[in-house]
Amino acid sequence: MDDLDRQILNILRRDARTPYTEIADSVGTSEGTVRNRVESLVDEGVIERFTVATRTGNVKAMIEVGVDVSVDTHDISERVAEWQEVDFVWQVSGEEDVVFVVDAQDTERVNEIITQTRELEEVVSTKTRLILDERVG
Repeated sequence: MDDLDRQILNILRRDARTPYTEIADSVGTSEGTVRNRVESLVDEGVIERFTVATRTGNVKAMIEVGVDVSVDTHDISERVAEWQEVDFVWQVSGEEDVVFVVDAQDTERVNEIITQTRELEEVVSTKTRLILDERVG
């Protein structure tokens, strides 16, 4: 991955629907080059998916999960990622093992998701942080 790929990725991170012609103008290359670079980044697995960020008026929260030392964090991450309100799941280092972001209709639903998380037999602790504001970087 070179500097041109990084420039293209930075634009797509902010808005994955940015037209290739607009990206090409911004980075100083042709639309065809941008198209080929994006296709290569997808083929190489650098770009995993294109997604949508929403401002639904819902409550967003980050739930940090601690699990038993013998637990496969990949497995629990896969299961949690299937929950309807979950936007992102990360396996992380540090005090907690898995962190996920939920986009729920209200705090009552966030609380239900926290309870659902705590009911998983592998989970030994949770911490929840409500997301008050969000900026795309």
